[in-house]
Amino acid sequence: MNVVVCVKQIPDPANPGALDPSTNFLKRDGKLILDESDAYGVEMALQLADKAGGGEVTLVSMAPNSETSGLRTALAMGAAKAVLVSDDALAGSDALSTAKVLAAAIKRVEGADLIIGATEASDGYTGTVPEQIAAILDLPSITFAKHIEVADGKVKVQRQTEAGYDEVEADLPVLVTVTAGVVEPRYPSFKGIMAAKSKPLDEVKVGDLGLDAGQVGIAGARQEIVAVVPAEEREAGEIVEDDGTGHEKIVAFLEKLKVV
Repeated sequence: MNVVVCVKQIPDPANPGALDPSTNFLKRDGKLILDESDAYGVEMALQLADKAGGGEVTLVSMAPNSETSGLRTALAMGAAKAVLVSDDALAGSDALSTAKVLAAAIKRVEGADLIIGATEASDGYTGTVPEQIAAILDLPSITFAKHIEVADGKVKVQRQTEAGYDEVEADLPVLVTVTAGVVEPRYPSFKGIMAAKSKPLDEVKVGDLGLDAGQVGIAGARQEIVAVVPAEEREAGEIVEDDGTGHEKIVAFLEKLKVV
């Protein structure tokens, strides 16, 4: 079984992020690492390929400056190869533009039975890109998967909900987003790290994907970040002293908040 995993390379969360004041975009000019959210998808893909008794895992990513550090980590985990889309024209791409690019890159992977993505990226939290990819590729999409099984040309998913989980089934090929904790990601071994250096990593430009530069980046974006401001500090709570009318004070407070 051949599995494609969409992985995002992000600035290291251990270091404070910085914004470009002229655009309000997150600076991505340094080393990028594998998003922890995507490590779960990579591990899930590797386990499914092993259970199927054959096939391979291909990574698809979009990043500036030909950055491959995060991809190399995923390759060291056991993925077979990767496709990186890196082009100056991509700067400022919104969620839909990103989905168009990743969908076009996925089309370059022959025989993909399953596409896996994270529920949302750790640096953007839009949570929309995987579903947009599925729509562009005209594939069914199953979100918030906490367990995945593949057999007889179908995928069976336990889909996380607030009340537990739903059991969902779909024919392959299909796109599935996984939740954090769906599996325990393996640590790359020294052997895996050394092997990752020689694994195929195909870097392509926007033009190689059959896309026009006007469809991506700032030129193709349908949203604009007009301002970035610090989150408001949490105000101190209000203490209600019960003098026999405490319940009335609480109800009045909740009414003020329009909760009741």
